[in-house]
Amino acid sequence: MSISTSSAFPMPTDASLLERRRQVLGRHSPLFYDRPLHVRRAEGVWIEDTDGRRYLDAYNNVPHVGHCHPHVVEALCRQASQLNVHTRYLHEAVVEYAERLVATFDAPLSVAMPTCTGSEANELALRIARFVTGGQGIIVSSFSYHGNTAGLAAATTGLPAPEALAPHVRAVGIPDLTHWQGDPAALAARFAEQVADAVRSLQADGIRPAAMLFDTLFSTEGLPAVPKGALEQAVAIVRQAGGLFIADEVQPGLGRTGDHMWGYQAYDLVPDIVTMGKPLGNGHPLAGLVTRPDYVEAFGSKALYFNTFAGNPVSAAVGSAVLDVIEREDLQGNARRVGAHIQAGLQRLASRHGLIASVRGRGLFFGLELMRDGRPAAAEARRLINDMRDRGVLISRIGPDDNILKMRPPMPFSVADADLLLSTLDGVLSDL
Repeated sequence: MSISTSSAFPMPTDASLLERRRQVLGRHSPLFYDRPLHVRRAEGVWIEDTDGRRYLDAYNNVPHVGHCHPHVVEALCRQASQLNVHTRYLHEAVVEYAERLVATFDAPLSVAMPTCTGSEANELALRIARFVTGGQGIIVSSFSYHGNTAGLAAATTGLPAPEALAPHVRAVGIPDLTHWQGDPAALAARFAEQVADAVRSLQADGIRPAAMLFDTLFSTEGLPAVPKGALEQAVAIVRQAGGLFIADEVQPGLGRTGDHMWGYQAYDLVPDIVTMGKPLGNGHPLAGLVTRPDYVEAFGSKALYFNTFAGNPVSAAVGSAVLDVIEREDLQGNARRVGAHIQAGLQRLASRHGLIASVRGRGLFFGLELMRDGRPAAAEARRLINDMRDRGVLISRIGPDDNILKMRPPMPFSVADADLLLSTLDGVLSDL
């Protein structure tokens, strides 16, 4: 990587910039790491700080095809120099991108509705579900996150929020085979019964189910190993009660798991609505949903959905460029190949370090569960991600107990990048 750090302007000290940030963004605006990283440039899978030090980005899935990918940057600049208007004008780029995007989904999912963020996509999906079903009830997992809007905050169980869980929301625990000693089918059946109980609970309060909203990789939940058939049974129960299944693909989509383009394709089902976030635009504010044409027709005949910025020609050009790179560089295949290499390497680490309780994830979304004396090792996980940062590798943590390391690098992540990640993890684990 060749990144220049020259500048005609003096750089502020970290301390002065941090104080200025607190003044204008508020002291609760979150930053990664105990010692915030002051970044200046990024390229591919690397981020550079203001001192010129490089960091391997094994955390940030938003620059899906790599930070500042030249093809994406060129497409953005070219279209921005020509035209950028809202989608109530006709423009080829908008239609062509939507055609390419929906072609990656299974029938009958064939109509796209653009948004700017994953939060907006999930909010719009719930609006459509409520309209189509006539219900209000939402089923989520007992540790989930789907966005920042008022409605989604009242349905969020995985992050601190002042909003109480809304009366039309029910939460269910996601089954995890990792530490289950019995028959996987029994665990799947137990999960299905939880979902049935949630449906009955809504109905007992006079609330008709509208949708079940799940991230198909259950990433916030800690990347659990879900038993075969569990999600399919749950979806069947919700649909029988008149609700829809919304698959949140903000994190697992666009080939990240390696085996499929979209996370839901690992299951024997097709969602009613699929939502996506800013990885669609490599960090540019492009997101949206894809659903059935009859749902869009029913919703659109009564409600005017319009988003001034979402899906404009610049966003569409960027989205098409992202799809170009995924195809030309075989990034889904790369996720499959490098993901298998990483899983083998993580298993070797698990055999050497007693702190590792399990290896998690698929493709280029993977993690490690840390336990100490039978208890979640949250303090060790926090120290580990900060020590990794100090050694030049960026990761994070997730899960109900904050003890699962979270790694979802940009998709061009190579075997050499993976080996650097694994060796750095090995060294930090040895020092804990």
